Amino acid sequence: MVDPATASRLQFAVTTIVHIVFPVMSMGLAPFLVYFTWKEVRTGESLYERLRRFWTKIFAVSFAVGTVTGLVLEFEFGTNFAAFSAAAGELFGGPLAVEGMMAFFLEATFLGVFVFGRERVSDRLYFVSSLMVGLGTWLSAVWILVANSWMQTPRGFEVARQSGEMTILLTDPIAAYANPRFPWMFVHMQNAAVLSVALFMAGVGAYHVYRRRHLGVVDGGNLDAEFWRATLKVALVALIITAPLQVIHGDAYGRHVAETQPQKFAAMEAVWETDSYVPEYIVAFPTSVDDLLNPRAKDIFGIGIPGGASWLASGGNPQAEITGLEEFEGSPPVAVVFWSFRAMVALGFWFVLLAFWAGYRWWTGELFEDRLLQKALMASSVLGIFGVELGWIVTEVGRQPWVIQGVMKTTEGVSPGLTATEATLTLAGFVGGYAVLLSLYTYVVGRLIRRGPKVEDGESLPDPVRDRAPAPTPTEVSEDD
Repeated sequence: MVDPATASRLQFAVTTIVHIVFPVMSMGLAPFLVYFTWKEVRTGESLYERLRRFWTKIFAVSFAVGTVTGLVLEFEFGTNFAAFSAAAGELFGGPLAVEGMMAFFLEATFLGVFVFGRERVSDRLYFVSSLMVGLGTWLSAVWILVANSWMQTPRGFEVARQSGEMTILLTDPIAAYANPRFPWMFVHMQNAAVLSVALFMAGVGAYHVYRRRHLGVVDGGNLDAEFWRATLKVALVALIITAPLQVIHGDAYGRHVAETQPQKFAAMEAVWETDSYVPEYIVAFPTSVDDLLNPRAKDIFGIGIPGGASWLASGGNPQAEITGLEEFEGSPPVAVVFWSFRAMVALGFWFVLLAFWAGYRWWTGELFEDRLLQKALMASSVLGIFGVELGWIVTEVGRQPWVIQGVMKTTEGVSPGLTATEATLTLAGFVGGYAVLLSLYTYVVGRLIRRGPKVEDGESLPDPVRDRAPAPTPTEVSEDD
């Protein structure tokens, strides 16, 4: 059996990793749905109606599954981290309650109008419903990130002892909820969500455009071809805007982390001893074979840019000093944070390259003819979400061993009555249940994408590709080419 603290941390990590997929899809799709609805109402063009109808289905499925998985996460604060909830409930529970009462109900109420009310309300009210759905989705992120950012840079509280137990009292709500980390997390997260969905839509659009070219189908006059080309173009506009912004903001965010959480920054750069002119390691490995599987190995061999980490931490001074992990109480599994950070950064630069590549091909008029670009977009369709997962690993694992930075350790927040057997069994149950849930979601969304849009609720458009051969998967397409 796994000890209760480790099993609880693994369970929360697994459920968060699965859950975050659905809010990312909802938050990222929301601006696209508002745009499609605005164009539909303003121009009356059927293309935008079909775009709005199709992507609303993906949004609705993501919203439903995200609601279920999100509620489970909140329950886990009581079942697995009761000590944390008892100590910080006064401060931590407020944002979560507001998120449920305000953002979730706003989103859920207007989603009903948005999904079922097109023929029942005026154009103006229908467009307002799309705005309210998008606003509710983004407000949910506001309150969740208020709570999480407070755990990263806690402010506006004092620690007291009641019957020997730690109690965290809220003394300054403005300082607590407008803590230094919140704006950085919010901008980075929301931009990442739109970027992730832009990549997903671009991959889906490229997949259908590629199928037609691959099978030698002429597009002339086919409405489905117009639909997927429009999907690809809209997604690429968002990709070209958000990809560079994510890298620029991420660089500034890194300096903020160095200032407010030097321990996390040291883990991101694998700096154990305080030093100046610290290199930016591209790769780093333990010098001993025995330490290859040790995530906290200290003796490492690295290849990097001299002074690069100091330059990043200070914003331009390669001689700047970085405090090493040995100066802090406890440390996270450094290798996990180190490699997650590098993979996330590498993906960020790949997205920028992809955006400029697609933008250049669009400008030269070869967007729909560049098969290599279309395959790259297909292969990258879920990499945005993967990048978000890596970012959350850096954020949450990099904070360890603290659940509230510098105030309460994660091990202190675990439910005191939780046994190893209970924790291990629930961990196994959640891993299995969430795997099934994610598989079902993938199947449903994949089926929607393969079937494509419909003109009316009842019948599909004639599709020369669909009528000609079974739809190959992107992998099959790549292998055939």
